[in-house]
Amino acid sequence: MDDGKYLAFLEGKTDTIHKQYMDQYLIIGGGAVIVALLGVAVWWVTTHRKGTGAAATGSLANSLRDEKAKSDIILGAIQDGVVLIDDQQIIRHFNQGASNVTGWSREESEGLDWHSVLKFVSSKSEVVAAEQTPLARAFSTAQPVRDNSVSITTKSGTALATNFSVSPLLDGEKHVTGLVAIFRDISEERAEENQRAEFISTASHEMRTPVAAIEGYLSLALNEKVATIDNRARDYLEKAHSSTKHLGQLFQDLLTSAKAEDGRLTNHPKVTEMGAFLEQLAQDLRFAAEKKGLFMEFLFGNSEIKDASGMAGEARDMSKVVRPLYYAQVDPDRMREVITNIFDNACKYTEEGKVTLGLTGNEGVVQIYVRDTGQGIPPEDISHLFQKFYRVDNSATRTIGGTGLGLFICRKIVELYQGRLWVESELQKGSTFYINVPRLTSQKAEQLMASENITTLTGEVTPATVAPGVSTTGTA
Repeated sequence: MDDGKYLAFLEGKTDTIHKQYMDQYLIIGGGAVIVALLGVAVWWVTTHRKGTGAAATGSLANSLRDEKAKSDIILGAIQDGVVLIDDQQIIRHFNQGASNVTGWSREESEGLDWHSVLKFVSSKSEVVAAEQTPLARAFSTAQPVRDNSVSITTKSGTALATNFSVSPLLDGEKHVTGLVAIFRDISEERAEENQRAEFISTASHEMRTPVAAIEGYLSLALNEKVATIDNRARDYLEKAHSSTKHLGQLFQDLLTSAKAEDGRLTNHPKVTEMGAFLEQLAQDLRFAAEKKGLFMEFLFGNSEIKDASGMAGEARDMSKVVRPLYYAQVDPDRMREVITNIFDNACKYTEEGKVTLGLTGNEGVVQIYVRDTGQGIPPEDISHLFQKFYRVDNSATRTIGGTGLGLFICRKIVELYQGRLWVESELQKGSTFYINVPRLTSQKAEQLMASENITTLTGEVTPATVAPGVSTTGTA
């Protein structure tokens, strides 16, 4: 590589790091970390340059020597683990923070394949397949990967809960030339989260029984065949009954959200033809829209799906097309819960117009969407919409009840099937919620259905699956 190409490559490498890591490193250690990583990348590139241009190389090396020394000092002071891996998957830098977490010293780890040092396990202490690790996914997709639920096995054999953020280094042709991984030990935080979830789960379960009893007695008091009360007392009891139902729903949502967070949310996936499933569900949902005076429609789209970076395909009336079969392996009851929740929200926050339930897809994705003509969601609220207890603060949400847990639970359920749930909205024009789940080919669906039939005939019970510890981005 001649000097001109080398300098261009060096400039591109440092520019890539600056663009890809500015946001995440400001959180971890401020601008000083960026300086350190720039120095590490420069050092890595310079140490891998062979042969020619000795005079130019020596001059450049002298100018960067101090920068590398500063980088080593800064990276050594960072408590988080910082690892630099080259395109041969060899560890080229392993800071003191990484040594403290893994138990591997810098001298032992540098020069080894990362598979020998960073051994990933799931939250159930099961070995994670090599291609499913955060580092392998970053290499294969050339995209940043963040994983806050994976664990690693230390040199002594102890499993530590970690938070990994991995970003690829790309050359001018978008080829991966290395990775920078940042990780930290979050065992204490994970333990505290588990304790909170256990408390919420226990409290919610114990309080549901007395709340259900109160609701039952209030229902009896409001029954004219059981009790005789005056109009004023009836008004008070109806308000108490409504509040009790809301409280019961809150406890139920708290219990469900706690199960979703710690991987105890059970589901029974089976091959489901989503067209027939949604057609039946649409009949049930129609009443909610008509009760509000809204028009409800069910549309069957073409093979163009809506992507986070794409445009929606034209939807068509299902009665006018030959309907393709969209198979997916999901729990119908769980998916009904998700779609019903989103559809009910659309009806609640739409004063006039219509609510649309649609289905489309392509070879690899089944996409369901719910579109309304409501007031829309402010842009600053969209990124927080699926967080626990988050509600948009406006006059509509203050008058309409809710726990702030529904969309959080919906996203967790969709992620059970390696799917994705997101929303796009425009103020005063409405919102569209999209659900993407992997599509099964007809051949695969037939094989799975045959397996399900054999299981049913033999009387074996297929164990329910639970939410995986890893939160995926799903298929988009």
